[in-house]
Formats: sequence, structure tokens, C-alpha cells
Amino acid sequence: MSKRLIWATEDIYESEDLWERDYKAVEKDADFSEFRGKLGDKAVFLSCMKKEEKLFRKIDTLYLYASMNHDADTRVSKYDALLSRITSLAARVGAETSFILPELTALPEEVLKGYIKDEDLKDYDYTLKCVLKEKAHVLSEGEEKLLAEGAETFSSFHDIFSKIDDADLPLGDITFNGEKTPLSHGLFGLIMHGEDRALRKKTFKQYYNSYISLINTISATYYGNVKKDCFKARVKKYSSALDMALSNEDVPVGVYKNLVSSVEKGIPYLHEYMRVKKKELGYRQFHMYDVYAGSTADAAIKLPYDKAYELVIKGLSVLGEEYAGLLKRAHDERWIDVEERKGKRSGAYSTGVFDSHPYVLLNYQETTHDVFTIAHEMGHSLHTYFSNKNQPYSKADYRIFVAEVASTVNEVLLIKYLLKSAEDVKLKKYLLSYLLEMIRTTLFRQTQFAEFEEFSHSSVENGVPLTKDNMCEKYLELNKKYYGKAVVSDDEIKYEWARIPHFYRAFYVYKYATGLTSALAIAERILSLGKPAVDDYFKFLSSGGSDSPVELLKIAGVDLNEKEPFERAMRVFKDTLDEYKSL
Repeated sequence: MSKRLIWATEDIYESEDLWERDYKAVEKDADFSEFRGKLGDKAVFLSCMKKEEKLFRKIDTLYLYASMNHDADTRVSKYDALLSRITSLAARVGAETSFILPELTALPEEVLKGYIKDEDLKDYDYTLKCVLKEKAHVLSEGEEKLLAEGAETFSSFHDIFSKIDDADLPLGDITFNGEKTPLSHGLFGLIMHGEDRALRKKTFKQYYNSYISLINTISATYYGNVKKDCFKARVKKYSSALDMALSNEDVPVGVYKNLVSSVEKGIPYLHEYMRVKKKELGYRQFHMYDVYAGSTADAAIKLPYDKAYELVIKGLSVLGEEYAGLLKRAHDERWIDVEERKGKRSGAYSTGVFDSHPYVLLNYQETTHDVFTIAHEMGHSLHTYFSNKNQPYSKADYRIFVAEVASTVNEVLLIKYLLKSAEDVKLKKYLLSYLLEMIRTTLFRQTQFAEFEEFSHSSVENGVPLTKDNMCEKYLELNKKYYGKAVVSDDEIKYEWARIPHFYRAFYVYKYATGLTSALAIAERILSLGKPAVDDYFKFLSSGGSDSPVELLKIAGVDLNEKEPFERAMRVFKDTLDEYKSL
């Protein structure tokens, strides 16, 4: 294994002795008692914020070093120990600073407004604006304490589902590649994308029957989770669980409504896409277990890592020399852990903290998908890089709502570059199919999920109990609406809601759809306007969490308060489908 393909954790700490030095420094300084009850004094508030920042910057860096070394080789127990220690220390400091938010919220409105306008406190103005906005939803100190102490109990519904989903599902064995092997979530996905239709059907039925066998338990667990959401929204004086979830992200409910209504209008395009796939595959009946099957041969872009990385740099050249230079720097300076090896964590991700350049974990294989994974993860990393470079610590961390925008912009720009240069029809069809599937699974499918979540929560808020029957009935109705008459909505699909872990984090999935909507609009704007749009995009990348995510997206030319970006995304899907059909 070449050293240049392994990430340089020594950039964070040159030795574990230096890690221990910072750990002990945080441990020694983790006392905030001097600030309690005094945050109404500007000088005390500022000192408290500076101390909190100082400690958490070190905690972030300590955690980064421990987690990256752990993921590089999960067999090394000493990094398990480091990870456990810093996690415990972070929890201790978090407990020490837990008084800050309730105390700020309890301050008179005029004090908070004064802090927001104060130039000395400008690093914290957006945080204080959010505190002021949520002030009406903060309960008395005793009530807030009760809710906080119930956090572990409230999370039990997710924990129960995780135990069911990860440990107790009777998935059984399946014959795959001539060998009997245990069916798993990962293998299920692999088979659903495969060419063996008989195996897809068998696996589909076997997989869903495992959920059906536990449907009463799963139904009760999800119902409990929804009741918990509605209870918290009610006692916190929100109009609904949806209102609470979006308010906590500082996103207007109108954004969610725009997404759902615009996608519903675009559903006929999805129906047409299903008809095209059915025709290409030559099936008399097109089932849910056929939906992921490739209707084009994988004209794989099989490139060694360095060549693939060069292709990504070329594909993103429209973003300019600075962006290309940072991509090259990441490659040359070992920001990336590239190859699969024994003990290394699977998958891919980007990570980074304020006091370090970002890092990317890959398990690179010579496939088209992995070429796009490079572009995707580097999108995350350079979003982090620009935010950290241009914002103070208190505003650098961007919200989940915009977290997938930069990564998806990179994917779309790379697809567009490859399509423009592709001469092989097979490759062109594959790339168009890749974009169509991206939009189907991220925009249509996640919005379908969001509609189900709204049904479940509004039912409970209106006094209607959730049962396995009414949830399955609603989900089947939604599936038929989204996939249309070209697809047989097999009986098993009405249980799909029962296997979605994101449903235990209410109104999370819609963010994938708004992220892709924003990315499509930004990429199209860059390709049509050039430098002015690129400049706007760089301002967005540099904005971190300095304002509401919806306001920050406006910098890049996307206003999700309007329906236009969502309608544009539907047009992109339609135009891509038309081009695909023409081939």
C-alpha cells in the first residue's frame, strides 16, 4: 500500500503525546460555573462564548484524529480507547455548557436584541437571532429540565427499531453467485440492481416478508415515535410536528409545501420514465422489484484512481482555477484515504474540523459509481474548506439542510461534462440514466417518504390512531400515485414504510430532495451564466452557517420560498428523459 494513498493524520497531531496534551488541557479547563446566572452581562457572555469555542475547537480536533485513525484500521484497539475517551470528555463539557441556551432564552427580549446589534458580538448574531426566534417555544426551567431528562426515553423508539432492523429481522439465507449466503440490507440493494430477475423477485418477497412477520411490533414502535414528536410539538407550543422540525432548522414550512406540490405536478414525468424502462427491459409486467434494474448496459468508466481523479478535475474545471487547485492539493497532500484494505471502514465520507483541512475516506474501485463518489465527497470537503476559511468558528458549521448541495453540484457538473464529451451512445445513455435515477431516488422517492410522514403526524395530531392497516393503505396509495399504471405495486411494497430508519428522525428525508433541487438549479446557472454564477456559488460555499439555510441559498441564485427551483428540477428530469428516449 503506497503511503500517498493513505490520509495524513499527522497533519492533525504529529504524535499521540500531543493528542494527550490537548486532551488534558480540555479536561483541566472544563468548568463553567463562573458564568452561570451571569449571561445578561455582555462581558461575561462574551468570555463564556470564547471559552466554549476554545474548548470545542480542541474537542473537535481530538475527535477527528481518534475517529480517522479508528476508521483507517478498526482492528487497532488503542484508537477505540481514544475515541471512547474523547466522546466521554465531549459529553462532560456539553453538560457543563448546557445552561447557556436556557439562560440566554430566559433573558429579556431587549437584551437579546441589543446583543444581536452589538458589533463586539457579531460572531454570535445568527445564533442569538435563532435563540430569539425560538424564545416563544422555550418552557420554564423546570419543564425544560424534565424534557431534557426524557431525551434518552424519547430516543428509545429509534433504538428499538434499530435493534429490530439490525439484529432481529428473520432475513434468512439466499443463493447468490451460486453460494448460500445470509441476506442483508446491503445484499438486498445489490440484488435489486442486478440483472437476474428471478433472483430479484425471490429476494424482494423474502426481504419484505421479514418485515411483515414483525409488522405489529414495528407499527407500535413507529406509532410511539410519532406520538412522541407530536407531544413535544404540543408542549413546546408549535402548531405541528412539521412546524417544530422545520423551525429547528430555521426553514419556513412553505419550502416543504413547495417541494410536495411541485413534485406532485411532475409525477407524470416519472410515470413516463417507468413506461420507458418497462419497454426497454421488455417485460409484460413491470414490478417494484424491477424498478432499480438497469435499462442500459453499464458503459463503465473503468479508470485507475489517479486517472479518475484527473477526470473529476477536468469535469469540474468550470468552477475555476482555485477550485481545481484545491482538488489537486487534496490529492497530492494526502487528504484522501483511497483504497480498500483489511480492517478499514467501508463506504465513503468527508470529514473536517475548523482547525484542520478536510479529509475524505474512499474505498475506491474502478467503477463509474466510484468516479462520481470522488466528485461527491470532494464537494463536501471543499464546502467545509471554504466555510472554515471565511467564517468564524461560531458560524462555520453549515446546517444539514444545505449539506448535500455542494456534493450534488459536483456530480451534476461531472455528468454534464461527460455527456458533452461522450461520443459513445452506450456511455451517453448510461450517464443520462444515472441522472434520471439520481432524480428519481432523491427527489421523487424522498418526497413520497415526506408525504407519508406528514400523513402519520397529522393523523395523530387530529386524534386518529396509527395502525398497521391505515399506514399500509396510505403507503400503497402513495406508491401507486408516484409510480403509475406502468408499475405493478406489489402487495409487499405497502410495507416499505416499515423499513425506513430515517422515519425515526421526523421530517429529515425532505432535505435530500431540497438539496438536489438546489444543486440542479445551481449547476444549470453555472453552465449558462459562467463566472458571475460561479462567483455567487463561491459566496454560498463560504457562508457556512452564518444565516438561515434558505437565505444562504439565495446567494447562489436559488430561492426555495418560490416554486420556480422545484419546477425547474422537474423540467430537468423531463428534458433528460426526452434526450434519453431520443437515443
